[in-house]
Amino acid sequence: MSTNYKYGTAERLMRYVQIDTQSNPDSNTFPSTEKQKNLSQLLVAELKAIGISDAHMDAFGYVYAMIPSNSEKTIPVVCFCSHVDTAPDCSGTGVKPILHQNYNGQDIVLPDDPSQIISPKQYPYLNKHIGKDIITAGGKTLLGADDKAGVAIIMSMAAYLLQHPEIKHGPIRILFTPDEEVGRGTEKVDMQKLGAAVGYTLDGGELGTLEDETFSADGVEIVIHGVIAHPGYAKGILVNAIKIASEIIDALPKDEWSPETTEKRQGFVHPTDINGLAEKATIRFIVRDFTEEGLLQHEARLKSIAENVLKQYPGCSMEFHVKEQYRNMKKVLEQHPQIVAFAQEAYKRCGLTVVKEPIRGGTDGSRFSFMGMPCANLFTGMQAIHSKHEWIAVDDMETATRMLVELVQVWEQQSAVTS
Repeated sequence: MSTNYKYGTAERLMRYVQIDTQSNPDSNTFPSTEKQKNLSQLLVAELKAIGISDAHMDAFGYVYAMIPSNSEKTIPVVCFCSHVDTAPDCSGTGVKPILHQNYNGQDIVLPDDPSQIISPKQYPYLNKHIGKDIITAGGKTLLGADDKAGVAIIMSMAAYLLQHPEIKHGPIRILFTPDEEVGRGTEKVDMQKLGAAVGYTLDGGELGTLEDETFSADGVEIVIHGVIAHPGYAKGILVNAIKIASEIIDALPKDEWSPETTEKRQGFVHPTDINGLAEKATIRFIVRDFTEEGLLQHEARLKSIAENVLKQYPGCSMEFHVKEQYRNMKKVLEQHPQIVAFAQEAYKRCGLTVVKEPIRGGTDGSRFSFMGMPCANLFTGMQAIHSKHEWIAVDDMETATRMLVELVQVWEQQSAVTS
């Protein structure tokens, strides 16, 4: 396989990002926005066009497709998965992808809003792509490489394998999910129909990164019950729940324990929402750590802070609710070391240095790993995600596609011959 082969990932990405697929965290439907299905329907049509006859979208917007094995060996079904939705953090409507050919190493001024400047000072990874092609949006929206780059890479891999039947591989399951960005990407997936033994999400960043560890995550809700009275006759009676909630927020540490003050393997507690009335107010938090013990410690500390505030207000009370969100996929992947080992071999065959690092977040793979499909996360090249500065290098996507083609061959070569 030539390293100079062009898989067409850039062309695919630039088409896909123009379809608005932004998900909505406040929606009660599934998927959270119907427009996500517009891309899913297009992907089904393209999968069928390249020869995958069983490609289809279900009622929930999931796209399933299978490339049958062309090997005589017994090989586990390997799933490659990416999500079609884009983040609610930044507009995904009217995305105008721009291909910057032969990047010159200077600031990239985005034409639709010249105040939006992608600078190598802010994004030093750009310096590794001087002389190469870069894709950005126009300046008023995100790009959507998270995770349409992953989609484009998987589609390019599928097209290449079907064009080159001489490349031996086992059964390959393709899955495109909605609503990953709002934490619901695996909620309605049919695991029996998926039928995959192992999986890989294509939802990572820099070239060569390989992620087998995520945060463990809980959500915490604190409900404060104040004492209500008519404000005109409230002296000595009224205790305002909104003010108590504000005091709890103010009592949180200022120089640690928050997303803005932590990095690497440090966990945090992050208030995401506060609302209510004088009688009753609610604060919602996300709690993150790489160990479940760490989660319990953070939650105990948060509860203690809230209780100390409430002690000052006799007659008031609080509820403290914890909801599990996802768990560190490392716990599962350690039981299936070949998933990461085979990926490392594929990286090596592409001349890449493997960079293993924990994800300070979660992926569909986190949940899949605890749903019976152990799942690691592979690079796409996406940078500055969820922002107007989002960009990606074409070479990174092309290399990711080549790496997947190598990876399916590793699985075939390492599998036993049918008895």
